[in-house]
Amino acid sequence: MKHPDLESEQAYIDHAHECLEATRQEVAAMRGAVEGGRGGTYQNRFERDVMWDRVGTRLEQLDLGDLSLVFGRIDTEAVESHNGSEARPQEAFYIGRLAVSDENRDPVVVDWRAPVAATFYRATGVDPMGLRRRRHFATRGKRLLGIDDELFGSAADALDRGELQGHGALISALEESRSGRLSDIVGTIQAEQDRIIRSELPGVLVVQGGPGTGKTVVALHRAAYLLYTHRFPLEGQGVLVVGPNRVFLSYIEQVLPSLGEAGVEIAQLSNLVPHARIAGYDDEDTARIKGDLVMIDVLRAAIRDRERPLRETLRLPYGVQNLVLSVEDSAEIVTQARRRFRTHNSARRFVEQAFFERLAASHRNDDPPETVRERTRHETEVRAALEWMWPVLTPTELLNDFLGSPALLRSATRRHLSARDSQRLARERRTNLADAVFTHHDVPLLDEAMERLGPRPKHKEADAVRTYGHIVVDEAQDLSPMQLRMLDRRSLNGSMTIVGDIAQSTGAWAHDDWDSVLDHLPVRREPRREQLTIGYRVPGPIMELAAGVLRVAAPQLDPPTSIRHLGDPPVTLEVAAADLDRSLADLVRTELEAVESGNVAVVAPGSMLAHVDAALTSAGVDHGRATREGLGRQVTVVSPQLVKGLELDSVIVVEPSRILSEEARGPQALYVAVTRSTKRLSILHTGDLPDLLKVPGEQVAGERASGEESPAGRVSDRAGSD
Repeated sequence: MKHPDLESEQAYIDHAHECLEATRQEVAAMRGAVEGGRGGTYQNRFERDVMWDRVGTRLEQLDLGDLSLVFGRIDTEAVESHNGSEARPQEAFYIGRLAVSDENRDPVVVDWRAPVAATFYRATGVDPMGLRRRRHFATRGKRLLGIDDELFGSAADALDRGELQGHGALISALEESRSGRLSDIVGTIQAEQDRIIRSELPGVLVVQGGPGTGKTVVALHRAAYLLYTHRFPLEGQGVLVVGPNRVFLSYIEQVLPSLGEAGVEIAQLSNLVPHARIAGYDDEDTARIKGDLVMIDVLRAAIRDRERPLRETLRLPYGVQNLVLSVEDSAEIVTQARRRFRTHNSARRFVEQAFFERLAASHRNDDPPETVRERTRHETEVRAALEWMWPVLTPTELLNDFLGSPALLRSATRRHLSARDSQRLARERRTNLADAVFTHHDVPLLDEAMERLGPRPKHKEADAVRTYGHIVVDEAQDLSPMQLRMLDRRSLNGSMTIVGDIAQSTGAWAHDDWDSVLDHLPVRREPRREQLTIGYRVPGPIMELAAGVLRVAAPQLDPPTSIRHLGDPPVTLEVAAADLDRSLADLVRTELEAVESGNVAVVAPGSMLAHVDAALTSAGVDHGRATREGLGRQVTVVSPQLVKGLELDSVIVVEPSRILSEEARGPQALYVAVTRSTKRLSILHTGDLPDLLKVPGEQVAGERASGEESPAGRVSDRAGSD
């Protein structure tokens, strides 16, 4: 039934877009005025450049593209004074992505981060927070599709029955097909999420949340909210959002601009280390060694091995005499440099000065050190001696040299690692540093090396480590101590938001609790902890199946409470090994037909990715690999590691028993795999199904809830309780 206010609200939304366009034109005119003037004093040119940048940033903020501007409205109750007069009249506020005003500067749309908008997310039937009505708009671009109203007072009864506020609008948002990029659901954020988003800035905030509870949405909206609320000082200090991999970053990269914030830096850890080519990952054992804090001592030793006295006395022709630097003198210079300077590269000037002073002192004509330096600094023997004693090093040079040299590797690790672990660090040394490629697990080593080497004398600005006023870290439960140390180093004042799920810890340094993560982060004040308990994404039937995996993966945690009680039950398909490829291709086609424009992920153990890729190619199924194209194709083949944090319309898990046996933390990896779907889950396997995926009361069915035998194999429905 058509809502009676649909046309009037559509007219208001049209008016809001007209005001937004008028504002854009005003800002564009300012850019034209700035562009017009050239010349003038240095101060004039500087001010024009600043204005140009600010106008450009504002234009980016005002460009919503196809996104909806307005997504809700709140109507407040009138408040009467003691004498019965109206102390505060009823008011209506429209809530949207950006603040928009009309030509009289009267507000047309309130920014979702503004204090007055908080009631849009936080009001409940028990505590309506002065609201009379909350209205959710279902929109597509500028078009209003529907209206969902909540009238407070009577809403208290609904809350007592366990019904969520804003349920209709929330479910509508969740039912949309996945596009491969995370949809910003700012209009459907619920009260527990909003409380975390608007939490105070200082200190470390840890957010634990199971699959589908909106951890990533909360993290990104918190970044936007903090930058809006604490514009000074965060605009100058910067806000950093760190994700686990490039697939994840491409998935979320449009969310913050859609919220009106284009100034937040989104990165993975490898992006924080300049001047290094990063590709690929180490095996689990090597990754664990590189993530251990023992590597601090190893790197310290590796640098110390490059600070060394001469092996023999330097004798350099100088006129009719020789300049002399003895081994003992060179050892004294090295010792003094180590004592006086905290970082290696900062001591280079001192070493050079002392070097030429000793040479000058050995000459009878009493030439000053400056003269000796100018006359000899280009001599091959001098350059070689300085490079031996105290070379200027970059992190890539240090790692390329000591990991690629058996002698240097043994020297740096002999007191800290076993011979076997030391050998795991060995790699081929590249004579041309431009050809050196490091793994993602080398990144914290490069960063630690930069900290201990310090900037090169002539490259202090380029080599400096950037710090941020606030850092948001998603999927933090997998970060090693060395990786967490990287983040600590970049925190300007200890303000961080750490988001993740202990039950989905699958990396080489997966943590079993948040205490072991916090041990390596800033502790300037007591950390705050929050937990997201309501699952919005995963349908109840799928979550029921996943709960069995959770009991093994993280028995100390309770599964999220899914608000989506209904949904397609998961399907398991057992096939003969010889039929696996054909059955997989048929299943993918079935899922594509079911989800229409939605996307499908085929999650397989790492050892099977190439085989699955080849099987789908041979069957003519158009698809992509997450490592190559992210989620850019409708069908994507992906490992449990890379699918973490993503959401798909349909997920096909291939050979769960191999995921359990091959992944370092098999139950956690399987838990990740079976909790990625927003609509449909299928499990394809040969042999026995793992016990933790078995649900009592299993029934055989040919299709979902059809009760017929599948020609391709044995299919089971796993229905959840409604």
